[in-house]
Amino acid sequence: MHVQELSRFLFELSENNNRAWFVMNKPRYDILRAEFLVMVARLIQELSKFDPAIAQCDPKKALFRINRDVRFGKDKSPYKTYFSASILPSGRKKPSDGGGPAYYFQISQDNRLLFAVGEYMPPADRLKNLRQHILEDEAGFKKVIKNKALKACFGDLQEEGKLVRPPKGFDPEHPMIEYLKLKSMMVWTECQLDGLLYEDVHKQLVSGFKAALPLVTWLRAAKFN
Repeated sequence: MHVQELSRFLFELSENNNRAWFVMNKPRYDILRAEFLVMVARLIQELSKFDPAIAQCDPKKALFRINRDVRFGKDKSPYKTYFSASILPSGRKKPSDGGGPAYYFQISQDNRLLFAVGEYMPPADRLKNLRQHILEDEAGFKKVIKNKALKACFGDLQEEGKLVRPPKGFDPEHPMIEYLKLKSMMVWTECQLDGLLYEDVHKQLVSGFKAALPLVTWLRAAKFN
């Protein structure tokens, strides 16, 4: 995987986000996508050594399409300016589908690597189950969020979309109330790719994802409807 060439392609795409330019540069895209697919396949192989549940994840199904869904947004740019993949046992790309925790990463046009682990904006019934899981396994949850390796790599759980008030039906005085307000159960971090080679990126992803395994394990233990 030529990381810097991928970032260069994505930057040029961001400057020329139209079908004509993309068609002209389709051969470049095809090569980079094939390399990215190999990268994802190798990553799945490495992750399965400490998380056997994702061993059967299909690399092709893990990749997101570069085409944007422009039906409902004001931005009608036809293409995403990043390559991304989501690795999870169910084969579903989006944790928001209720498929459980995922290992996600993307390389973007601004030469940045973002990687995340957990469940992003899960459906209401799944989120309710996760909140109930906090109540039923408070000790286990505390152990996860205090895990040294997890905190060193990612910090605390992300608060995007966090409720202002306690969710309906939950005690506002509960010691875990600030976590019960969360609408996602995930961690994420990002870094600049300047000077990093493929092997550097691969090792960073494997290390980060391994650090988040306690969170993945805890989330999988929550009830699924």
